[in-house]
Amino acid sequence: MIKKILIANRGEIAIRVMHTCREMGIKSVAVFSEADRNSQHVRLADEAYFIGPAASAESYLVIDTIIDVAKKSGADAIHPGYGFLSENATFSDRCREEGIIFIGPTSDVISVMGDKISARKKMIAAGVQVVPGTKENIENDEDAIRIVKEVGLPVMIKASAGGGGKGMRLVREEKDIISGVRAAKSEALAGFGDDTVYVEKFVENPHHIEFQVLGDSHGNVIHLFERECSVQRRHQKVIEETPSPLMTPELRAIMGKQAVMAAKAVNYVGAGTVEFLVDDDLNYYFLEMNTRLQVEHPITEQVTRVDLVRQQIQVAAGMEIEYKQEDLFQQGHSIEARVYAEDPCSNFMPSPGLVKNHQAPQGPGIRIDGYVYSNYEIPIHYDPMISKLIVTAKNRKQAIERMKRALYSYKISGVRTNIRFLNRIMESEDFASGKYSTAFIDKNIDYLIQKESHSEEHDKLAVMASFIHYLNNNAVAKKDEDTEECNTSEWKSFGKRKSLMRF
Repeated sequence: MIKKILIANRGEIAIRVMHTCREMGIKSVAVFSEADRNSQHVRLADEAYFIGPAASAESYLVIDTIIDVAKKSGADAIHPGYGFLSENATFSDRCREEGIIFIGPTSDVISVMGDKISARKKMIAAGVQVVPGTKENIENDEDAIRIVKEVGLPVMIKASAGGGGKGMRLVREEKDIISGVRAAKSEALAGFGDDTVYVEKFVENPHHIEFQVLGDSHGNVIHLFERECSVQRRHQKVIEETPSPLMTPELRAIMGKQAVMAAKAVNYVGAGTVEFLVDDDLNYYFLEMNTRLQVEHPITEQVTRVDLVRQQIQVAAGMEIEYKQEDLFQQGHSIEARVYAEDPCSNFMPSPGLVKNHQAPQGPGIRIDGYVYSNYEIPIHYDPMISKLIVTAKNRKQAIERMKRALYSYKISGVRTNIRFLNRIMESEDFASGKYSTAFIDKNIDYLIQKESHSEEHDKLAVMASFIHYLNNNAVAKKDEDTEECNTSEWKSFGKRKSLMRF
């Protein structure tokens, strides 16, 4: 069994992995950059090692440094979390070359599924239903016009490498084909070092549904049902929930089988996610596969009672998955909201800085995966996510009400956050109906970021109230004329006055 794991990541995902390591009796090793010296993941690990400057390219993305720390600490495995090196085939290979267990799939699988063109080819060969489109790179302007006309407008021009919405352009009219392809290629080259792009038919008002899968080295593959991820801004997920309000039992069963087929087609080992687009008529299409743990994995854990990180570790150690497909079912409803240090009213501009006060919500059915605390300074160098707020309840209606309560109780000062924006999502009629698509935020943006005319006055009053509270609790103590003692407490003063009373 694995005895010590180096977590090649930071923040909340590093802490999440550490929790399971501690439950399993496995030692955890943290790595940190100059900007993360005071981060929670450094404090919670059994060991912590400095790996370089704040820039991720000089710290968290330096494979040689991570490997050196693993050897120095005696770690026999590395968990990459998500982001950074989690889908880096070279890193996966290097770990195995050094005799270190990489908690994730092999480099071959990462390479095949990380390239969207090769993934499409693999899925088509396996009989998985894909979005109509091409299996080739667009080489020049002539190719672009010919291919788009063959597929039929509207289309999405998409980068073959990378993800996160980069290198993507929607083309609705013929006059925009060449400019759309050139823009996608330029962005793909800048973001991923690869300008390969391809064409997919654009699915109008799609629903983004993904299936969690687990595979082991013994040929077993299961799915842990779906997550609804259609609340997105610029292809970045904001709210996720499970079960999906769109799904029927029949569609869930069919898509679950397709997800398992996709994983088996590449002999997948570990935790992964198969993503689909679903239209209003419930036609579904394979979109891509993420060969790592997802940000939104907690909601699956909540409704299935399966610790996905534990399964990752055990499978990486050569064990079989603990569960059979027939053992799994969804219990209750879970929603995750991503809390960011950003200002929705200023085009979601990141708002890093000193968190003066951080008061997380508590109560039944609430889970917080985070790393921020009072007086912690959120670095400017990384993603500004503060935490993932997860609520679970008996049904969807109760889960929405619980999320509203949790967001109301979530108090953060010192930096701007998207908490009010998240709460408006919960209050919107479209979200409550469960019939929303990936166009939800664009369609409701005026409502979601509606500025209250008196918000500035509220801010001023909040500052005044805080200052008065400060004065009341930190005023210079005055000596009592009779007792020469300090009257810093109203209760003390009241007690003294009471002792002088005559009854």
